Amino acid sequence: MNDISPDLDPAVVARFAAIVGDKYALRDQQDIAPYLTERRGLWHGRTALVLRPGTVEEVSRIMRLATETGTPIVPQSGNTGLVGAQVPDASGREIVLSLSRLNRIREIDTLSNTVTVETGVILQTLQEAADAADRLFPLSLAAQGSCQIGGNLSSNAGGTGVLAYGNARELCLGVEVVLPTGEVFDDLRKLKKDNTGYDLKNLFVGAEGTLGIITAAVLKLFPKPKGREVAFAGLSSPQAALSLFSLAMDRAGAALTAFELIGQRPYDFTLAHAQGVVRPLAGDWPWYVLMQISSGRSADDARALIEEVLEAGLEQGIVGDAVIAASMAQGDAFWNFREVLPEAQKPEGASIKHDISVPVASIPPFIEKAAGAVQSVSPGARVVCFGHMGDGNLHYNISRPVDGDDEAFLGLYHVMNKAVHDVVRSFHGSISAEHGIGQLKRDELIATAPPMTIELMRRVKAAFDPAGIMNPGKVF
Repeated sequence: MNDISPDLDPAVVARFAAIVGDKYALRDQQDIAPYLTERRGLWHGRTALVLRPGTVEEVSRIMRLATETGTPIVPQSGNTGLVGAQVPDASGREIVLSLSRLNRIREIDTLSNTVTVETGVILQTLQEAADAADRLFPLSLAAQGSCQIGGNLSSNAGGTGVLAYGNARELCLGVEVVLPTGEVFDDLRKLKKDNTGYDLKNLFVGAEGTLGIITAAVLKLFPKPKGREVAFAGLSSPQAALSLFSLAMDRAGAALTAFELIGQRPYDFTLAHAQGVVRPLAGDWPWYVLMQISSGRSADDARALIEEVLEAGLEQGIVGDAVIAASMAQGDAFWNFREVLPEAQKPEGASIKHDISVPVASIPPFIEKAAGAVQSVSPGARVVCFGHMGDGNLHYNISRPVDGDDEAFLGLYHVMNKAVHDVVRSFHGSISAEHGIGQLKRDELIATAPPMTIELMRRVKAAFDPAGIMNPGKVF
């Protein structure tokens, strides 16, 4: 592809546009602009064309033409990703393929507990459709009002329900994928057990659009809980939170559907900057836990379980204070407090973010060791730690010192990343728990992953995309 000119040939642009029609071939730069920048503004790209196909056949024709002309394609869903995987580069050679018009829920099968859904369906729309069918689709993210299923699958999204229900990969039973050649891989099966060879769907889930374009998927649904209880607890330390998690798992088992850890700093930032939030607890604590228990039996059963856990935690000195939501509305308010944490960090100035995971038992020592690493890079920098403690995933973010300079602090981005990620690796953890690799962590992945891991990934990439037209520069 080195002989492709820096900008797309107008004749090639016209051929692509003809596939979807002028209405859905965006060429005006004002119309294109929202597709060129990710939500944090870290990456800005260029393109002469955004295509918005409305059928799988149109996606197939686009990819056949892309292969014929050697034109790189950047798939994009809701543009809510945080690692730059959905943004074209600055060359102007790449075409953005928006999948937002593939937005049908094809089938809800309540007997099989599955839903067949197209890639452009907004996550919240799917949640509401499942609810209307008296089912639960448990994937839950802060961006669920705008993120789309294709992006959720391509990034193997996690969120607050992973503890009980698994991440996007575990929720996916089958996929429909358009390959770089334009061929359609139809694997939309509802089977929970299938040992007929390689599990090909899992090559595409989490591949960030580098192997093919997911156009539809069969996803798992679950019976709606008959009772849900949410509690906020104040604790003295991460070790106390780990003890409470162990206690909750022992007493509630599979009914424990969420266990979120929140440090005092993000808690305070949220009270200071978020709109409409209410202080969950009267007193201040160094650490907090947001816990949810869901019962398939009854509301009384859920209440009894959460009371048993918290009473035992208080008796054993693990919990300092706790409150159980008095209503569904208050429970939703507790969850809203958790969801606005990332936005509440913005008014505090520049930040450096980490999406990491370590074994659950290693969370307390990781937090202690990483804090020292942060101070060695930027004395006075403020750790903003929160995340899904139940599955080992922390959002370990760092705000600049109170009187620090934003630009100077962001100049430490790679040094800070390395310092924190070195600590992650010392606990045999992951530098990307749920956000993906994209552009943000590409070079670090290549530099630090076992060479055989990278080699095998390159072989898979070459087998599916020998022309290198699928989302180039991402992951590799």
